[in-house]
Amino acid sequence: MSGPLLPGTPRRIRRGATLTLVFGTMLATGAAAGSFAEPQAAARTRATAATSPSASGAGRANSARPDGAAGRSGESRAAAGSREDRAPVDTAGLAREIEQGKVGPQAVRKLVSRSGDRWSSYYTAEEYAGLQEALNGRYVGVGLWVRQVDGGRIEIARVQQASPAASAGIRVGDVLESIDATACTGLAVTEVVADLRGDNVPGSAVTLVLLRGDRRLSVTVQRATLPTEAVTVSHPDGPEGPALVAVGAFSLGTGKQVRDAVRAARHGVLLDLRGNSGGLVEEAVATASAVLDGGLVATYDVHGKQQALYADPGGDTAVPLVVLVDGGTMSAAEMLAGALQDRGRAVVVGSRTFGKGSVQMPSTLPDGSVAELTVGHYRLPDGRSVDGQGIEPDVLVTGGGDALAEARSVMTGLGTPS
Repeated sequence: MSGPLLPGTPRRIRRGATLTLVFGTMLATGAAAGSFAEPQAAARTRATAATSPSASGAGRANSARPDGAAGRSGESRAAAGSREDRAPVDTAGLAREIEQGKVGPQAVRKLVSRSGDRWSSYYTAEEYAGLQEALNGRYVGVGLWVRQVDGGRIEIARVQQASPAASAGIRVGDVLESIDATACTGLAVTEVVADLRGDNVPGSAVTLVLLRGDRRLSVTVQRATLPTEAVTVSHPDGPEGPALVAVGAFSLGTGKQVRDAVRAARHGVLLDLRGNSGGLVEEAVATASAVLDGGLVATYDVHGKQQALYADPGGDTAVPLVVLVDGGTMSAAEMLAGALQDRGRAVVVGSRTFGKGSVQMPSTLPDGSVAELTVGHYRLPDGRSVDGQGIEPDVLVTGGGDALAEARSVMTGLGTPS
């Protein structure tokens, strides 16, 4: 695989869970669990994964994520939270030492845990295999998307059809009070997603306590292998209005799905990247290719060597395009939004994006475990960096404003191609 990895949520160390989006070979934070951005396929890798970089992003606590997301392995929440107090580790240098066979799995795990870099992760062979499955369009979860609302409460944002959650009667708007006796209020969405997914074992049971109005409900469901749904298309203004193409993550096949949606859109496209924490770089570039006629998408460096990502020629450059973003838009999604903005191809509407522009490289160890380590950064076509800054929308929507309504208004001003 060519191209970097842009994972999406900051991953906490947790056995059996992975909340990672990997540029080029892995991606889709939270795909399998149940968060609002739709099950974003988790990550997958191939034999060439060790040579494909990734740029991960981090999710805001209030952005919705699917229950398939998970965290790192090998450390407790408390340990992961204290990593910033430890001596920093040169992750790029560590990646080179792994390639040279100078360090073993146990040493790497310890070094990653004290690296001070929230984007670097260590996965067992089993955990990484789970990521592969997710990027192939499947995940183990219950079929819920969750988001954080006022007071730190966790609310059900979406229920996947034909999922264990749907069969149990769970509804959008229910408040998730606890997961197997673990209270959810105040937890980051990423932690809730990881707990919903569990250890990636189909058939394993999980008990959820929900609040529906003044009623408290307790349901026990069994996790199942479910299809991911990274792209959804709707027409909020009817068939004569623009197509709303929501991309929850860049998993395998996302680019083609977006291209098909663009080809069918006769009255403009609202490309919704809100809550999209990243995904496969190749799929983000394929999405750009749907609306560009070739040209630069981004550059990135790995160990100081510059690489470039280009869109394929032949995309639809005439259809009016508005891109929606928010603080949960990160990594590969920021790369896409920024590229379309720099190229003058789209009007970007919403709030400033997260600002995750570092590049991670997965390195495979002799026992099959994988260390995903930060080795560089990527830049947009105009040369600007996203890391720590994010993307400033062309039309800023603040303080509870209706970004979708604003995007529809902007689309009206762009008109329809004749």
